[in-house]
Amino acid sequence: MRITSAEFLQSSPGLESCPPDDVPEFAFIGRSNVGKSSLLNLLTGKQGLARVSQTPGCTQLINFFKINGTFRMVDLPGYGYAKVPKGHRVAFQDIIAGYIADRPNLRRVFVLVDSRHEPQKIDLEFLEWLGEVDRPFSVVFTKIDKLKPSHVKKNTEAFLEALAAVHAGTPDIFLTSSKTRDGKREILGSIGALLDAAA
Repeated sequence: MRITSAEFLQSSPGLESCPPDDVPEFAFIGRSNVGKSSLLNLLTGKQGLARVSQTPGCTQLINFFKINGTFRMVDLPGYGYAKVPKGHRVAFQDIIAGYIADRPNLRRVFVLVDSRHEPQKIDLEFLEWLGEVDRPFSVVFTKIDKLKPSHVKKNTEAFLEALAAVHAGTPDIFLTSSKTRDGKREILGSIGALLDAAA
């Protein structure tokens, strides 16, 4: 699939203010500073479409992007945003849970995981919850340019082994880098296939 147009549509503080559920949506989420905005910019081919920040917790709303006039990519608030005031974290978790569990046109959740680290409890707990609410997901390993291929392989295999302990089945996985553009074609191909299957 090729993206020919991408534009910011709106930001929403919760499910009740989201745009109409009349087109398919694909959500992207991960811990803060995992490279989510950079990946969205890579996929859409529009630098600056999603805000890139070095400050954890910058995305505090649900951000919708209209793609090719036919579907949306959705930038969800990160989980594990250590520098966000504690009182706000509960609200953000409610935003995430409400959207993912109850949005009828959500087709897939792409969960971003930093390939440089060993399996993190917060990532595994979030993926386990996705299984509990029966939402299909894919795992996107980011920043693979920061490691040797052998280390990427070791870390991704360790993560999938840990995931198998809390979730039945093996999700689709993607190895990505916003710097080298690795993974762009594969993720867009996956979205295209999901759109075709629903047509």
